Amino acid sequence: MINKKIEPYLLKVQKPGRYVGGEINSVVKDKDDVDIRFAFCFPDTYEIGMSHLGMKILYSQFNSVPYIWCERVFAPWLDMEKIMISKNIPLWGLESGDPITDFDFIGFTLQYELSFTNILQMLKLADIPVRSCDRHDMKQIVVAGGPCACNPEPIADFIDLFFIGEGEEIDLEVIELFRKCRDEGKTREEFLFLCAQIEGVYVPSLYDVEYNKDGTIKSLTPKDGVPPRIHKRIIMKMDEVFYPEKFVVPMIEIVHDRVVQEIFRGCIRGCRFCQAGFLNRPVREKSPETIDRQCHTLCKYTGYDEISLSSLSSSDYTKIRELLEQLTEWSVDENVSLSLPSMRVDGFDEEILSKLKTVRKSGLTFAPEAGTQRMRNVINKNVTEEELMQTCSVAFSGGWTAVKLYFMIGLPTETYDDVLGIGTLAQKVVDCYYKNENRQKGKQVKVTISTSSFIPKPFTPFQWEPQDSIEEIHNKQMALRNHITTRKITYNYHEANVSYLEGVFARGDRRLCSVIEEAVNRGLHFDGWDECFDLEKWLEVIKDCGLDPDFYVRRRRSFDEILPWDHLDYGVTKDFLLRECGQAYKNTTTPNCREKCSACGAAKYGGGVCYEKRKSLVP
Repeated sequence: MINKKIEPYLLKVQKPGRYVGGEINSVVKDKDDVDIRFAFCFPDTYEIGMSHLGMKILYSQFNSVPYIWCERVFAPWLDMEKIMISKNIPLWGLESGDPITDFDFIGFTLQYELSFTNILQMLKLADIPVRSCDRHDMKQIVVAGGPCACNPEPIADFIDLFFIGEGEEIDLEVIELFRKCRDEGKTREEFLFLCAQIEGVYVPSLYDVEYNKDGTIKSLTPKDGVPPRIHKRIIMKMDEVFYPEKFVVPMIEIVHDRVVQEIFRGCIRGCRFCQAGFLNRPVREKSPETIDRQCHTLCKYTGYDEISLSSLSSSDYTKIRELLEQLTEWSVDENVSLSLPSMRVDGFDEEILSKLKTVRKSGLTFAPEAGTQRMRNVINKNVTEEELMQTCSVAFSGGWTAVKLYFMIGLPTETYDDVLGIGTLAQKVVDCYYKNENRQKGKQVKVTISTSSFIPKPFTPFQWEPQDSIEEIHNKQMALRNHITTRKITYNYHEANVSYLEGVFARGDRRLCSVIEEAVNRGLHFDGWDECFDLEKWLEVIKDCGLDPDFYVRRRRSFDEILPWDHLDYGVTKDFLLRECGQAYKNTTTPNCREKCSACGAAKYGGGVCYEKRKSLVP
C-alpha cells in the first residue's frame, strides 16, 4: 500500500519503486486481525535489502504466524530522506504505509559494520529515541541479529536485545514472550530481564563494562540473575527448518535478482581469516530432495529463471552431483539456469561443469585468497596452484573464457613477494587459456582479479592481529597494479580508507556508541557508499569523542586481554583459535573437518559434520 504522504514526491526521486510496496507475494494483513507488528528493517537501500536471504526467510516465517504481521523497511536514499525530513514524513512499513512507531518490534539485520550509522538514522527518521534507555513502555522494542551481532558492543546502547546465532526459533520465542508479558501487564524492564534467560538472547543493558587505564576492558559484569555468558542458538535439522515457498518479487532490479536456495550452513575448511566459517560451525546439510523441492516451488511462485545455490563453499556439499542431477531433470526443460557462487578451486570438475552450462553460462569465480603457497598455508586455504590450473583448464575446455579470482592483501606475515604473487598467478591463468587446445578459438580470455583488505574479525584465529595501515595497503595495491603487464588481466581493489573504518567497528567496544551517535548527528551515514563515505570527518568525530582509532585497528592484542565479545559463545573455543593462530605463524595447515576433527568446540552441538564419520562407523 503506497504511503499517501510520499506519493506526491515519487517522481522527484531516483527509483521510486523502492518506496511503493505492492510487489507480487508481499503480505498484507488486516491490522484488526493481528496481535504483533514487526518492522523488519534492513539498514541499506531496497536493492540491497531485497537481495538478502535472511530477510526473505524471516519475513515469510513471521507472516506464516496468523497473529504476526511483518513488514519490510529499508533505508531511504538521500533524495527521499531529504523530502521526508523537510515534509515531516516518518519512516514507514512498505506493506501498510504506516509509520514504524506503530509497531511492537523494530528489528535490524546486522550484515555490515558500516551500516551501523544507518540504524540510528532510520530510528531518527522514525522519530524513535536512538538510545534504549530513552525508550519506555511495551512498544518499539528494538532488536538486532545477524553476523555483526558477534560483536554487538559498538551499538550496544541503541539495541534492546540481540539475537546471537540463528534466528528462526529464537525470534518467535521472544515474540511469544512479549505477548505473554504484555497481557500480564509486565514492564519493559521485566520483559527484557525474562528475554535474557532465553538461550541466544543478549540484553546489553543488563551487563556493565569497566575499562583499564590503557583503554582495554577490565571486566564485563552481568547484573543479578542474567547469564554471565550468552550461547548462540543453532538449528541442527536443516530439512525441518522453515524455508519460504515464495519470495517477494521486487518492483525494480535488485543486486541478486534470482531464486536463492540455501543448501547447507557452516563450513568444513577453517580459513583463518573467515569469520563466517567459524561463527556457523558445524556444517549441517539439507537433503537433495528438500533442496530440489524448494527450488522448484520458488521458481513456480516467483517466475525466476535462475537459481543460486547458496552456502559458504558449495562444492563441499557432499551430494552436489546428485543434487545437480535432480535439479537438471526439470530446470533444463523449464529454461532455468543454475549457479554455484561459492565454488572452491579444488571442487570443480567436468561433471559439475556440464550441469552448470546446460542453460546458459556466465563467468566463473574462485577465491585462491593469496598469491603464493606459503601465504595460502598461513591462512589455511588448502588449495594449490596446480589445482587452480587444473580447474581453469577444465573451465576453458568447457567453453568459459572469463574467470574472476578473489584475493586478500594485508594478511598476517605477508611480504611483497606474496602480494606480487597474485599478479603472477593471474598471468599463469592467462597462459593456461592459450595453452589449452580445446579453448574457444578466436576469443580472448578475460581474467579479473580483485583484492580486499584483510580486516581481523572476532571469533577467528587472527582476532588478535593488527591491521595494515592505509598507507601500507595503498603501497601494496600500487605494487600489484604495476606488476600486471597485460590487458587480459583487470585489477580491482577495495578502498583502504573504508577498510580502516570497518576495522574500527569490527573489534570495537561499547565506548564507540557515543562516536556513532555523534557521527549521525553530524550527518554521516550510508558509509558503505563511496558518495557518502568521508574518513576525515570520521577521524574528527572519533578524536572529539576522546578515542584513538588506531587503538582498535593497528594494535596487536595480547592473548590474555579481555576482548569485547568474550562473553558470547559461538561454539569455537578460544583455545582452538589460539592453536590456529600458532599454526599460521608456522605456515602449517589444519585438515578440514571431514578429514580430521581439530577439537574446535562445535562438537558440543551433537550433530552436523562433527558426527558424520562416527555414524558411518556404527555397524
